[in-house]
Amino acid sequence: MNVLFVCVANSARSVMAERIFRREAGERHHARSAGSNPGTAVHPEVLEALDELGLDASDHRPRKLDDEAVQWADVVVATCDDACPVIPGKRYVSWQLPDPKHQPIERVREIRDDIDRRVHELLGELE
Repeated sequence: MNVLFVCVANSARSVMAERIFRREAGERHHARSAGSNPGTAVHPEVLEALDELGLDASDHRPRKLDDEAVQWADVVVATCDDACPVIPGKRYVSWQLPDPKHQPIERVREIRDDIDRRVHELLGELE
């Protein structure tokens, strides 16, 4: 399955979800992420929180959500609140996670751990 994680800026929640999913899914499934209004870079606290799990996202560049990304996906996971776009015609999952932007690292870790739990649940559903 191809899973597309989306949020607004593609610089925090969707990046964490994509990287954790890739690690856990291995070659069984594929993941990408995109944003409806991409930022310029991954938030430093997100990079730190992922690094604590042994995941490097320093190479991530926020990507614009476009038709190609939507067509590629079998499943679209919205990682943000109501500002996330709804993609009709796809299996759509809404996680409604809080925005880690401008949050202390402790809060970013909590969001990361919530994403990790949700990724495991999603993988269980896909398999």
